[in-house]
Amino acid sequence: MANFLIVEARFYDDFNDMLVAGARTVLEDAGHSVEVLTVPGALELPGAIALAAETGRYDGFVAIGVVIRGETYHFEIVAGESARGIMALTMDGIAIGNGILTTENREQTLVRADPAQKDKGGEAAKAALALFDLQQKFAG
Repeated sequence: MANFLIVEARFYDDFNDMLVAGARTVLEDAGHSVEVLTVPGALELPGAIALAAETGRYDGFVAIGVVIRGETYHFEIVAGESARGIMALTMDGIAIGNGILTTENREQTLVRADPAQKDKGGEAAKAALALFDLQQKFAG
């Protein structure tokens, strides 16, 4: 049994609840333990994962967040930089599933977040599990 940390950028409560539920179900159904850590926004996700990874307490991570396009350039910065930060950590060998939704509107977000529809939280957990399995394969 491995220990996974879901790190969520708690900005849209309703969507986050769905994403976390989907991720938690996948991880627990696979027999792993799950903890959840909350940060203010998507830009804080990579930093929080990096800090948690340094503790050695977690075998993998799922990043959860929602970034909906607004009227300013802020969307591009948050979407791009949070993804870049997570990718950099993944390239350093940390098993992370990226479940940050970057959408145009709430309707798109609902379809992607809902475990009964596209279940992107569950998909991110599956990605984290796949990377964790690769770590185990190459470690031994």
